[in-house]
Amino acid sequence: MPTFNDLGLRPELLRAVETLGFNEPMPIQAAVIPGLIQNPTDLVGLAQTGTGKTAAFGLPLLHHIDSDRAETQALILCPTRELCVQITRDLDGFAQFLPSIRITAIYGGASIDGQIKSLQKKPQIVVATPGRLQDMMRRRKIDMTKISWVVLDEADEMLDMGFQEEVDLILSSVPDERHILLFSATMPAVVESILARYMKSPVVKSMGKRNSGTANVRHSYYLVHAKDRYKALKRIVDFHPAVYGIVFCRTRAETQEIADQLINDGYNAGALHGDLSQVQRDHVMNHFREGNLQILVATDVAARGLDVNNLTHVINYSLPDDPESYVHRSGRTGRADKTGVCISLIHMREKGRIRQIEKQLSQPIAPAKIPTGMQVCEKQLFNYIDRLENVEVNHEEIDAYLPVVFRKLEWMSREELIKRFVSLAFNRFLDYYRDAPDLNVDESRSRYEDERPGRGKKKSFRERSGGQESGFTKLFFSLGKKDNIKPNNLIGLINQVTRSRDVRIGHIKLMDNFSFVDVDDHSVELVLSAFANKKLNPEKVRVERSSERDMSSGSSGKPSGSPSGLPSGSFSGRPSFKKDKRKKR
Repeated sequence: MPTFNDLGLRPELLRAVETLGFNEPMPIQAAVIPGLIQNPTDLVGLAQTGTGKTAAFGLPLLHHIDSDRAETQALILCPTRELCVQITRDLDGFAQFLPSIRITAIYGGASIDGQIKSLQKKPQIVVATPGRLQDMMRRRKIDMTKISWVVLDEADEMLDMGFQEEVDLILSSVPDERHILLFSATMPAVVESILARYMKSPVVKSMGKRNSGTANVRHSYYLVHAKDRYKALKRIVDFHPAVYGIVFCRTRAETQEIADQLINDGYNAGALHGDLSQVQRDHVMNHFREGNLQILVATDVAARGLDVNNLTHVINYSLPDDPESYVHRSGRTGRADKTGVCISLIHMREKGRIRQIEKQLSQPIAPAKIPTGMQVCEKQLFNYIDRLENVEVNHEEIDAYLPVVFRKLEWMSREELIKRFVSLAFNRFLDYYRDAPDLNVDESRSRYEDERPGRGKKKSFRERSGGQESGFTKLFFSLGKKDNIKPNNLIGLINQVTRSRDVRIGHIKLMDNFSFVDVDDHSVELVLSAFANKKLNPEKVRVERSSERDMSSGSSGKPSGSPSGLPSGSFSGRPSFKKDKRKKR
């Protein structure tokens, strides 16, 4: 196994590498660095995110940069602000014993005036996002004529984000006598076009099969009903107490919704998506990098270029649209020779997509069972005991209080004391999971079921006959047939006001001026509190608990013993659901 001393780096860089604590080069570094130092050429490096690519191109650049020339000699393009800042930080660390070398980051979302001033100091290396660099070129604030090295990092993501035009303009603006280094996790056709148009006989260094995932990641999927997806996510997170990961969602709205639900349920979570300002994004990312957030809920676009070490899990709350995006997602974990886990929550109709992703990964994605409530409790208990066993005791500060504590607890035996300490920390999990249902899908019974909430299920006798189903609470809604509503309108209204699709709906009975809706017991308080909120419920639809006796009025419009004791006409602000006036063919 080669060491950094064997790669031919200048002494200042070897000293920096040693100071940073790097012992042996990673495979991509050992494959790329010697050739770029001894015989500079165009190069393509195929490797997953987190495999040491920054050092693979950064160290050779710093080796060749002439620190006596106050002009931009190297340009590094990357897709996002976060990656731009990370690369600059890493290069500053490698160049800590090369004080004459200046490195500047140029990216959107920050003051352009400050970045113009930094360019006026003639940095030898510029790290930039394509959009902001094109802006600087248009303002004539950067000299591209002396650039001899161009690096395209995360090239596939950069082009997938729509920067093809900017990249073409930038590459056509640098001198013909330059070296282009392209690093990418996958090689779609749009990246191949860069090779054909701008690179000269590039050397290709590939770590693993092209377009495949890292071997350090274990892949699995859980088959769940759509209505149980969030519950399954919570159970998986609870089953892995030390989770430090990213939950990927399809849309910005879903991302914020899931993050809000996790926060409300007591998890250290945050959202990252395009609707956030740059200040908000920086705040969330800093908290996540520092470990103050355990779970980051993100969209693909927001997480691109995200460089965070030591992630244990990537969870696909929604599968991405294409297999290559799955490769990028899973590459966020399992970095630097560490192992990681990539989990996907899917429904029956998505099993075919799992097969497609397996082909892309060249790895199997194993089916897994969602842990039962008692399995989660057992895992949490043992985790708590491990923490209790390994906690550091600050004797200087705590010893003074112990005599009083000992006297207070001396009547208890050791066994009783342990039971009480465990129960104090553990009762919440026991209460929550005591009667938790099995969330795993019975494939033999669910093959043809529609996975959308509220549809495709056979009604029980109680549902067909109008009785209240076990595990549900009947709620009174101040909307009825005269408001031109149908059951699907009520379901949509509940989803809209509660901002959740996890509310399970049972039987719905429509009267003339009001309705009764069976809502699962776990969601009753959510529904009541949401409809009591004037901002969430601007139409002022009244929702209250009901009972079987409210059904006795038939469809008259005045429920006997209505929840509020008011006549139905007193409810105001009903939304109007207009009838479809299209003629039947």
